[in-house]
Amino acid sequence: MKKILLFSLFSLSFATFGQKPEDLIEKINAKIASAKDYTVNAYIDADIPMIQIMPSKAKIYFKQKDKFKIESKGINILPKQGFTELNLFLSEKSKYTAVFGDSLKIRDVDTRLINIIPNSSSGEIILAKIWVDQKNSVIMRSQVTTQSNGTVKTDFKYGNQLSYGLPSELKFEIDVKKFKMPKSVAADINKTSTDKKKTKSKPKTKGTITITLTDYAVNTGLSDSIFKEKKKESK
Repeated sequence: MKKILLFSLFSLSFATFGQKPEDLIEKINAKIASAKDYTVNAYIDADIPMIQIMPSKAKIYFKQKDKFKIESKGINILPKQGFTELNLFLSEKSKYTAVFGDSLKIRDVDTRLINIIPNSSSGEIILAKIWVDQKNSVIMRSQVTTQSNGTVKTDFKYGNQLSYGLPSELKFEIDVKKFKMPKSVAADINKTSTDKKKTKSKPKTKGTITITLTDYAVNTGLSDSIFKEKKKESK
């Protein structure tokens, strides 16, 4: 009788607390997929060592599952990892193995680490870590190492679009030496790096990009034509 009782308690405990990492990722994917399309205004503030970039405004368009467009008059240094690449990768369950890690409190929210290990070494993502708010099924922090941009750490904040898993703020921490910058910005970095070497001072290698997102319009039925590139007129 005691063994039966212990087994029953164990089974109940497992059913309540023993969900697999794949189950949690599935909930995240379902929430993100519920936003079939959206537009949002973005305020981009970059703090990159050795260069000065003025804050800029942009408008972002997104449509499931991978249509993405940004309109901005300023320099576009918006990392795609926090908007499309990671979410798209997580939706392709056959491409990775998920393993739980330690728990961590982020801004007073209890999160659980999930390590995402690609099943192939030929893809863009080498390794990903996500810290998940299990109560709301959203990512609070990610750390993604890619072939082309090195490691990008992202902190997510949420507001009135939490039900869709859409953030109100993203803060990216990038490795300046590995992150792909616009050509004009990269030229300034290379020039400044050369000047720093002459003075024998060691430049900082980490930069941050903070994006504040406001005025979401979700599930309005965006047309595919919005995402088509306009052909340049021949002179």
